[in-house]
Amino acid sequence: MNVPLIDLSIQHKELRAEINQALNNILDRCDFILGQDVTKFEEEFAAYCGTRYAVGVDSGLSALELSLRALGVGTGDEVIVPAHTFTATAAAVSFTGARPVFVDADPVTWNIDVEKIEEAITPKTKAILPVHLYGLPADMNIILGIAEKHGLVVVEDACQAHGSKYKGQKIGSLGNTAAFSFYPTKNLGACGDAGIVTTNNASVAETIRAMRNCGQRAKNVHELPPFNHRLDSFQAAILRVKLNHLDEWIASRRRLAHFYNQLLENTDLVRPVEPPGYQHVYHLYVARSKNRDALQAFLKERGIGSAIHYPQPVHLQPFYIQQGHYKGEFPVAETLCDEIISLPMYPELTTEQVEVVVSEINNMLIPAR
Repeated sequence: MNVPLIDLSIQHKELRAEINQALNNILDRCDFILGQDVTKFEEEFAAYCGTRYAVGVDSGLSALELSLRALGVGTGDEVIVPAHTFTATAAAVSFTGARPVFVDADPVTWNIDVEKIEEAITPKTKAILPVHLYGLPADMNIILGIAEKHGLVVVEDACQAHGSKYKGQKIGSLGNTAAFSFYPTKNLGACGDAGIVTTNNASVAETIRAMRNCGQRAKNVHELPPFNHRLDSFQAAILRVKLNHLDEWIASRRRLAHFYNQLLENTDLVRPVEPPGYQHVYHLYVARSKNRDALQAFLKERGIGSAIHYPQPVHLQPFYIQQGHYKGEFPVAETLCDEIISLPMYPELTTEQVEVVVSEINNMLIPAR
């Protein structure tokens, strides 16, 4: 049995009629840019996250960058970011003219190591940008406490964490702002690029609304930096359809992840954790193996999809090596990138398919002793 890493066609077949109707409605109205579906999706997603405002943009990266800019981050500032994340997290900081200051990963949760944040703070530090990696929230109570102590703002990178919870609160409602991506493979995915910012701050929301639309607070009056980062009406309409199914899909992902955990218990694979009070939404099911490369090749030969999220920590990407970073600087993140492997995970994945994946893993890995 071939098992893909992800299969987007299943949910689109199930939702096709509803999606087609939503798109046809836009064709009838011709409100293609910042139309009524954008406004309604912003309202619906804000309500879902438990925030007062949401501002739709064209990608998760734009959501991060505009959040930072709206909170006053710019040239000469520093922003704390995890070394283990997708490059877009640091790129958003770089785009503002600020400098990303990397912090190593926690060896258990793989999120930012909150015990190492304060030692990275300098007089230039303006913000902390924690990532809820793979769908597991970062330790926000500690992060928010550090931010308050040092007078910093917090931007949540929630691009992989739609619907996850921390201590009973939805991710996206904890920091000064939060940025979400709706890249097609996300738990809530568009059919193209899309993103959104959530916040409880009216001024920040208004600033982002203006910046995303060529800096206009009023038509043809360009007061703010003139970006073109608008959320497309077609994507907003698709996301409105899918948002109604998100909790159901999250429940499926969690059942599948727990099934993986159970079946992998007697192998030497290190499984993802879910600390008490956290709700992991398993955008990705990521495990660790010291024989990762051999395991990935073995699975590929047997028709099992897998991936590495991410093969290189951000500080070792060529762009950031040029800024003085070096191998050995953040050893936990570097070790993670040598060992992590993403196994098949999507809501429509069957338990039989999971059993096939784990059976093949068991055919290779030495049982734990």
